[in-house]
Amino acid sequence: MTGKTDLSVVIVNWNVKDLLKKCLASVYRQTLGISFEVFVVDNASPDNSAAMVAAEFPQVKLIANLDNKGFAAANNQGIREAKGEFILLLNPDTEILDNALAKAVELTRQNVRIGVLGCRLLNSDQTLQPSARRFPTLADQFLILLKVHHLWPDMEIFRRYFAQDFDYSAAGEADQVMGAFFLIRRETLDQIGLLDEGYFIWFEEVDFCRRAKDAGWKIAYAPEVEIIHHCSQSFKQVLSLSKQKIFNRSLLRYFQKHRPLWEYLLLAALNPLSLLLAYIFQSAKKAKGVAIKR
Repeated sequence: MTGKTDLSVVIVNWNVKDLLKKCLASVYRQTLGISFEVFVVDNASPDNSAAMVAAEFPQVKLIANLDNKGFAAANNQGIREAKGEFILLLNPDTEILDNALAKAVELTRQNVRIGVLGCRLLNSDQTLQPSARRFPTLADQFLILLKVHHLWPDMEIFRRYFAQDFDYSAAGEADQVMGAFFLIRRETLDQIGLLDEGYFIWFEEVDFCRRAKDAGWKIAYAPEVEIIHHCSQSFKQVLSLSKQKIFNRSLLRYFQKHRPLWEYLLLAALNPLSLLLAYIFQSAKKAKGVAIKR
């Protein structure tokens, strides 16, 4: 491949070797008509993911980290080396369908104001997986930290935040699209910079979309670009205490950067109660599991 590279695909992997293998095979099998390069940034996976990539996909540009640097920092490692006109951040638990990457490049190239493009995500059974949300507000995040969404998930405030009115059958714009498939225009990166490495995981793509929109770029959704995302993450899922700590830190960083100071301070004050509730939910879940086993 010589000359300009149309697309750089950056895949951050941690401990999902078999899914990563499927993902890479689908990228090479299903990408036609464009020039592309693939980076795998492995965050010290204990399952020998890096060795698999080196042995079975020698064309991949492998970055094997000695420790887990987190999602944002690892993506930035790939982005810094990428040569593509467009950069796709792609989860390792995805499979490409029907030349989706070439379609995404062409669509974004046709609309010069698209800074980020998301696609139609499908669950493993190929049912629709929601992938667009509105930006966080104090009210919805306050209730989520208090675990109210586990009790009353159909409240209007959650329906709004999770954009349950979004039309996934039509092209459109969103506040944010899921980071499982996150196509970025090179000019957007040049203007607003890389992912914020202050986020270990969670909210880094929300932060990027916020910065892109503030700079005048569109966050677009394309239904004709389809992939399978095997690991659907429902907002109803109960986070473990350790994950809740990371989630809360990321949420607070987002509010510190993009919301009024008083909102950040209120959520920061709520943090201990949120962690206590996470511990209670986690303990109740374990106790239920033990009861079922008996």
